[in-house]
Amino acid sequence: MTVTTYLSAEAILNAQDLQTEDVEVPEWGGTVRVRGMSGTERDRFESGFVGNDMKQLPKEKALEHYRARLAAACMVDGDGNRMFRSTAEVKRLGAKSGEALQRVVDVAMRLSGMTEDDQDELTGN
Repeated sequence: MTVTTYLSAEAILNAQDLQTEDVEVPEWGGTVRVRGMSGTERDRFESGFVGNDMKQLPKEKALEHYRARLAAACMVDGDGNRMFRSTAEVKRLGAKSGEALQRVVDVAMRLSGMTEDDQDELTGN
């Protein structure tokens, strides 16, 4: 007979559950650290795809800087601090190699528990 041990609130709140992964990006000349989003960070990211009327943004608006926004939400420095915070920085990041951004985005989605269906829903596909 198996005995189930249930977690306490304290155990859950103290768990270090945000995963990181280093991603080689030769186009940028090195490696970046990608961290999965917390629940709050993911909610904040996803809220950027909804207008003030709580309806999904038009597809072309939702797709604007999508990869850069997702990569920026998950790339961190060695201390775990987000590297890109301003809208201007995210726009500049969006001008970088699409292949490089996609490599980071693929890891960011996996570490944040995002599926292709989630991505399609956010971008109106």
